[in-house]
Amino acid sequence: MNIAYWIVAGLLALLYLYAGALKVFRSRDQLRPMMAWVDRIPLPAVRALGTVEILGAAGLILPPLTGIAPGLALAAAIGFVLLQIGAIAIHLTGEDRQITLNVGLIATASVVIWLAITSL
Repeated sequence: MNIAYWIVAGLLALLYLYAGALKVFRSRDQLRPMMAWVDRIPLPAVRALGTVEILGAAGLILPPLTGIAPGLALAAAIGFVLLQIGAIAIHLTGEDRQITLNVGLIATASVVIWLAITSL
């Protein structure tokens, strides 16, 4: 189970690290083609969301890797599920109703939760 955790959590962390970095460093105009919802959210909130995603990605990897407070990985995975529930709400209230990726991320984070409970 430990190997499965590292594979799934590592992939999820890479995805959130990438998405978070985009939100933190790119302008609204650069984000608009891939994230239609950015016009409805204040830019500081988009930047904060990106920061949360980066910190969550670190939370999936660093605590189990260092052995310091490994339960934080479980908290990070739960946070990602909650984040995606909020993302689905944002998508459904706007014109962009594409939630397939969000549902997939909820499923992946749920697997990480299960693996964290059983292996860490």
